[in-house]
Amino acid sequence: MLFNSLTFLVFAGLFFLLWPLCRRKSNLRWFYLTAASFLFYGWWDWRFLFLIVGSGLLDYAASLGMVAYPRARGAFMALSLFGNIGSLAIFKYSGFIAENLDQLFSMAGLHTSLQANIPGFMLILPVGISFYTFQSMSYTLDVYRGELKPTRNILHFMAYLSLFPQLVAGPIVRARDFLPQLCSPGTTDERGRWEGMQLIAHGFFKKMVIADNLGPVVDSAFGFPVFSESTVYWWFIITAFAFQIYCDFSGYSDIARGLAKWMGYRFEVNFNHPYNATSLSGFWSRWHISLSTWFRDYVYIPLGGSRVSRMRSHVNMWITMLVSGLWHGASWTFVVWGALHAGFMSLERVIKWPQWCRRIPRVGSWMATGIVIVQVWVAWVFFRADSLSQAVRIVRQMFDFNLDMSFRKAGLLTAAIYLAIGMLREVYCRFREVRELRSRPWLDIPVMVGMILACIFLRGPGEAFIYFQF
Repeated sequence: MLFNSLTFLVFAGLFFLLWPLCRRKSNLRWFYLTAASFLFYGWWDWRFLFLIVGSGLLDYAASLGMVAYPRARGAFMALSLFGNIGSLAIFKYSGFIAENLDQLFSMAGLHTSLQANIPGFMLILPVGISFYTFQSMSYTLDVYRGELKPTRNILHFMAYLSLFPQLVAGPIVRARDFLPQLCSPGTTDERGRWEGMQLIAHGFFKKMVIADNLGPVVDSAFGFPVFSESTVYWWFIITAFAFQIYCDFSGYSDIARGLAKWMGYRFEVNFNHPYNATSLSGFWSRWHISLSTWFRDYVYIPLGGSRVSRMRSHVNMWITMLVSGLWHGASWTFVVWGALHAGFMSLERVIKWPQWCRRIPRVGSWMATGIVIVQVWVAWVFFRADSLSQAVRIVRQMFDFNLDMSFRKAGLLTAAIYLAIGMLREVYCRFREVRELRSRPWLDIPVMVGMILACIFLRGPGEAFIYFQF
């Protein structure tokens, strides 16, 4: 069930119509949230409900087992990890693993057909499996660390795990933050409902007007059989994709946060103007914050984080980014995407270029943002490309400042990039000023009406959200 569909509008209308009647008592509230969320998720294919129920029951039981049998905590934690990572391996990575094993055996002179013999159901990627498995694992990991007491009410736990606004594309909600919220009936006031409406309108505008109109342009460029050899063209296309994926994903997060506000609950901000970052580490503190902090808390820090030697901290960061890349998809393009970010951040740590840029008056922050954008744009090529060979060819063309292009064209391209950066920063500053005036209805209401009308009359071709494939 897509947010940007008539079916969801009917579903949401019925849900919020009955919500005031069902939220007063805890067990009824949790049952209602779980049942509605199962209907929402099962709308694609009801058979995938067995996965989320199975993952939930496993982690619910494992967490209670850790408390009941403290000496076996490690075994229960291993069982949780094995179950969750195992489900990801079966449904998300089995084809990728089999394909690479076939190639490896072929290089050794052995001919196998592992990929061809994989059962068909294992090649179907359940929507949002990476999100709810990580959310479920964070629960057991926090219980294992002693940072969270497990709930004994299965409905309480399943309401947390399956809550429909963020179920299939985040933000990833931590149990220690959200389980206490679910203990309350989720009452709202006029301001909360208005802020929720603003978030939902912003989210639909980002998705339907911006992302869905950029999508066909990007898809045609990457799918066109005749490769363009224009450097300016590929910078334009990658810029379009950068804004497509940002508006698509942050739009979903905004809608999810708005729906939660209407329920009377709160999700943390998942995007904080990442393209205005002045360092790549700053970018990752602004982009998909719920995932980046998940990897920080459950992968990077347990490996030793930056408390170890300088070389070991680089290794820890590389492992974290490579796992992050593989989380996004079963393809070497995603692994290279993660490796590029790791390499750029290692370079940033070694030469400390953001500090040097900040020392330059007036234009230093622009220069830093420009460097970040170039790095992120190059990595986006591998994220979007259909193959490594296509990605390498595009990146090569992006930096093919040959004699045919001439220094004049190269200079115009550079000037255009920095002009775009300046416009981004200016829009961001103006946006902050507008937010300070958000209590003035004469400004809020026309903006809201304009976004709703744009969603109706200027929407692009209806498409699923990009992160549904993860």
